[in-house]
Amino acid sequence: MLIRFGHEFTITCDQPTPMVCLVSPHIERHADLVAPEVQLTNPQVPMHNYFDLFGNLCRRFVAPAGDFTFSYDATLRDSGQPDVHAPEANEIPIAALPDETLLYLMGSRYCETDRMSQTAWDLFGNVAPGWGRVQAICDYVHNHITFNYMDARSTRTAYEAWQERKGVCRDFAHLSVTLCRAMNIPARYVNGYLGDIGVPPAGEGDFAAWMEVYLGGRWWTFDARNNIPRIGRIVVARGRDAADVPLLNSFGPHMLKSFKVWTDEVWEG
Repeated sequence: MLIRFGHEFTITCDQPTPMVCLVSPHIERHADLVAPEVQLTNPQVPMHNYFDLFGNLCRRFVAPAGDFTFSYDATLRDSGQPDVHAPEANEIPIAALPDETLLYLMGSRYCETDRMSQTAWDLFGNVAPGWGRVQAICDYVHNHITFNYMDARSTRTAYEAWQERKGVCRDFAHLSVTLCRAMNIPARYVNGYLGDIGVPPAGEGDFAAWMEVYLGGRWWTFDARNNIPRIGRIVVARGRDAADVPLLNSFGPHMLKSFKVWTDEVWEG
């Protein structure tokens, strides 16, 4: 299947403001692009790309004073298959984990493993290790937090989301990541495009967050907010939590005037 995806946002700055934007698909999906990416800014500004410490593609530029619009549009080929379900995937003892996964066992800005460790073991210590334990964590988070776009707060941590029992997709991801790490299961935060493909339409496309968990020697997708396998995820960035992979990292004040996302199945021919 083909998926057309992209975004357009307009911001206002009082003065020229350096920025870094993470909105392009992860480099692992570039071979799936079926046409050149279309990237436009108004007004036009110089822009260059680099890869951060996590391997994410970042776009760097200086937004001028006044209104600034950045739009991106692309189409890629996707398998059309839902997230893989692998109940046989087992947890790996810490001593046997690859070195590069250890970072994703540790606490981070929004994932306070120290504050959630006892709670995690109280809730999931008697659940059989492996895929089933991670799914139990997702089931718990899915039922514990009430989703509402109006409850978004950029400073909310996993512990605060657990206490407040409300939030948006990043809060579901942060809490599930934290609980997994507290159980000694490597987990990383992921964001990207996720449209309503194969499910009842719920509005315009979404720029969503979920997690990947290391089991059985590889990373697997889990999504506590939706909590069902989904079709057509397009990963943009991975990191320890949302602090590593912001949609827009602004080195100065700005006001977001508008933001829209599209992620739709399109037909060939």
